Amino acid sequence: MDHGARRIHLVRSMPLVAVLLLLSPLLAGAAVHQLSAGALPNCPTTCGDVAVPYPFGVGAGCYLSPGFNLTCDTTRDPPRLLLGTSTTAFQVLGISLANATVRAARAGGVNFTADGRGAWRGPYALSDEGSSNELVIVRGCDVLAQVTAGEGSSNVTISGCASFCPGTGTGRTSLSVTGGRCTGVGCCQMPIRVGLASYDVRLRRLDPDAAWPPLVIVAEQGWLQKATASTRGAALPVNLDETPVPVLLSWAIGSAPLGQDGTPPDNSTCPAGAAACKSRNSACRNVYTATRAGYVCDCQDGYHGNPYLTDGCQDINECDKPQEHGCFGECTNLAGTFECRCPPGTHGDHTQLHGCVRSPSPGLSVGIGVGSGAGLMLLVLVAIFIARKHKQLKTKRLKQKFFKQNRGQLLQQLVAQRADIAERMIIPLEELEKATNNFDKAREIGGGGHGTVYKGILSDLHVVAIKKSKIAVQREIDEFINEVAILSQVSHRNVVKIFGCCLETQVPLLVYEFVSNGTLYNHLHVTEPRSLSWDDRLRIATEITKAIAYLHSAVSVPVIHRDIKSTNILLDNTLTSKVSDFGASRHIPVDRTGVTTKVQGTIGYMDPTYYYTRRLTEKSDVYSFGVLLIELLTRKKPYSYVSLEDEGLVAHFIGLLTSGRLGDILDWQVTEEGGAQVEEVAALAATCVKLNPDERPTMRQVEMALEVTQAKVRVSDNVTSEKFEENNIRRRPLSDCDGRSVKDMTRPYSLEEEFLLSARYPR
Repeated sequence: MDHGARRIHLVRSMPLVAVLLLLSPLLAGAAVHQLSAGALPNCPTTCGDVAVPYPFGVGAGCYLSPGFNLTCDTTRDPPRLLLGTSTTAFQVLGISLANATVRAARAGGVNFTADGRGAWRGPYALSDEGSSNELVIVRGCDVLAQVTAGEGSSNVTISGCASFCPGTGTGRTSLSVTGGRCTGVGCCQMPIRVGLASYDVRLRRLDPDAAWPPLVIVAEQGWLQKATASTRGAALPVNLDETPVPVLLSWAIGSAPLGQDGTPPDNSTCPAGAAACKSRNSACRNVYTATRAGYVCDCQDGYHGNPYLTDGCQDINECDKPQEHGCFGECTNLAGTFECRCPPGTHGDHTQLHGCVRSPSPGLSVGIGVGSGAGLMLLVLVAIFIARKHKQLKTKRLKQKFFKQNRGQLLQQLVAQRADIAERMIIPLEELEKATNNFDKAREIGGGGHGTVYKGILSDLHVVAIKKSKIAVQREIDEFINEVAILSQVSHRNVVKIFGCCLETQVPLLVYEFVSNGTLYNHLHVTEPRSLSWDDRLRIATEITKAIAYLHSAVSVPVIHRDIKSTNILLDNTLTSKVSDFGASRHIPVDRTGVTTKVQGTIGYMDPTYYYTRRLTEKSDVYSFGVLLIELLTRKKPYSYVSLEDEGLVAHFIGLLTSGRLGDILDWQVTEEGGAQVEEVAALAATCVKLNPDERPTMRQVEMALEVTQAKVRVSDNVTSEKFEENNIRRRPLSDCDGRSVKDMTRPYSLEEEFLLSARYPR
């Protein structure tokens, strides 16, 4: 029995309120209490086969108040129990005190006028609890029915459905029911979720020639399924114009409308003493709707019967059927409850069948306990050992899988000619996990587009930078391995040294030497007015050219870095530069001048020709270095700089150089310290960023030009320019190094070129 708060809709001012209630299990439970429900002395307890429990009653003085009076029609055989006194009223099919419900029925459906208007009127309200009642149309073709409530602007649609019939004339389907539900062919049904005592029903023809009007009824949910069960939905076996159709109604005591502020009136909800609840083992429960309030009485937990009669709630003897209450042991009935335990000499779970088992002797119990404890401990140890072994094997298989997936065997073949390289290049994962404290986030020292960098200390005490690569595409693994093999043989003081790699993870791990003094970007773009000196900038630029020229021409297979920028230039404690981050690098076969590949790099530094053609050559690195030179001269960030004329850094720099206003963009420190060398470096930068790659110098030519400029800085004041010519140190001016003037090299860029050179969007 449910003693929780159940919402019951109450309408009208009469004390008996009808509400639609849930079916099946609730009604089955209600039938048990109907049989035991009592009535007042000398009052009928039944009418036909229907029990009449108080507060309902037949005859004067047998019911609680008006609205609970019933009539027993003895003119029929068997007699019929009716709501009220009218012989045309709803027939009562059953009353439940536990659920406060009345199941009633009447014959026929809704009557309609010629314009399709009708109404359903009940003695009490239908409930919106669940989907217990529904609107049903049968014998209806091409018609739409709507159930509404309210008047004027407050009129709202409560429910509705449409029924269609395929075919024409007499051949049209009249009824189609599947699984007890209308399919919409010849009939339809829809739950009524708002409980009221009356509804307006509106029919609308969808076919003017269809039969009129159809039969529209209000019935409890499941009635149509039962009515068509014997014919499997082919037809209804009853005459709906004469067969009573059931609905479910609920009731409450003291029903009264709510006030304008939504509060219930006095004595409408559980009044002091709850006068209607007569039994001392009863409890009052409030019921509310949006418009009305009232109360009902329930027997307390552990009791059943009629709470409206003195001593009507009697103790339930759960021990009569203990298993129904979850007791499979020894049951003892108590007032309102019961006690269950395993019988003496047994132990276990009395709530389970055969849960109580015979207890062993004390000595045997001790022996079993000790043995069980030892066995359990041994079992745990074996389980731990097996789990660890399984984990180790799983980890080993996973490492082997990743090693094979990352083409570790290819790397071994590529470096096999150098035993010393082969021995150190492939580093175990355990070594790197130990070096980085299992890749602790506190060990992160940076990151970029190609991975995250960690600081670590190897077992040989080398301080290294370990990069977790983001390469995850299988087709790039072979190229990655080739590049690792190439870089492992690169040895240049201005290139970050690679110690090796680990291929036992999903993505490869690269191990580089650790350079402690940060990046060129960090030293150049500081908040203080002064940054790196001109001498340092010129020296660093020269060192970078040496490294890139070495990669382009001095190694066995040329390498294009593809991402030259200030953040990829590391500086050690003496400000010596180290080119790093070869995650985007590509090697170029010696018999080819370039490769067509997926575009990678950083906007602002990236070669526009490469960006649009995907043709990567050594001149792509030359362009990126030219941008880096401009960055050194101006202390402006290529990826974010935008001039007042909406130009990127490169286009603006070239425009000012061409117009002779280079000082407008130069860093004041460069102007102050650089002297005449600044113009030479600026002209060199301009040749490097030419749009036509064929017009750009090689990195070896750029290296030689910067070396000459750097040598001029070191020349003492008493050495004349003629001496330079004699010693073959002085080079010809950059303005005519390719047979053209400075003006030709720094000519104004077209709008297309400015667009290509703009660097408004960082990576």
